[in-house]
Amino acid sequence: MENIIGQIEEGVSTRSSISNFCRDTTFVSQIEPKSIEEALKDEKWVEVMHEELNQFARNEVKQTKDGIFLCQSKYCKEILKKFEMESYKEASTPMPSSCYMDADAAGKNVDQTKYRGLIGSLLYLTASRPDIMFVVCLCARYQANPKESHFKAAKRILKYLKGT
Repeated sequence: MENIIGQIEEGVSTRSSISNFCRDTTFVSQIEPKSIEEALKDEKWVEVMHEELNQFARNEVKQTKDGIFLCQSKYCKEILKKFEMESYKEASTPMPSSCYMDADAAGKNVDQTKYRGLIGSLLYLTASRPDIMFVVCLCARYQANPKESHFKAAKRILKYLKGT
């Protein structure tokens, strides 16, 4: 049984018909490469893939003789600017070794929206930055009721990113 997508008044499409449409309209060329080696030999295919990858504003794509590299330094700079941390001093670690985080019930509340925005931005980076994964997830625990101590810890991660 197929799932139905759309409003009855607008006409109904099934998932398979949408899937077929997407499959038919996303080919780069009429002949799809069968392997990575075959694709990399086709200059036009590589050029189109570069264009596709460059559409992701958060990633920089660089091709060298050693391969294709994705870099998120541009995105890190954007986060630093967004949270007004460009002029802050760099940190050598994402969290001090003596740091202990808890709910901090007596702490001063901070703007949840701003804190969640910072955590969301950092979570995006964890896919390519395993060095910040633990501390970002630790900070993410306190999104429901963030305190000044949690925001300070999250800013420490930004200082670390600035240094790296």
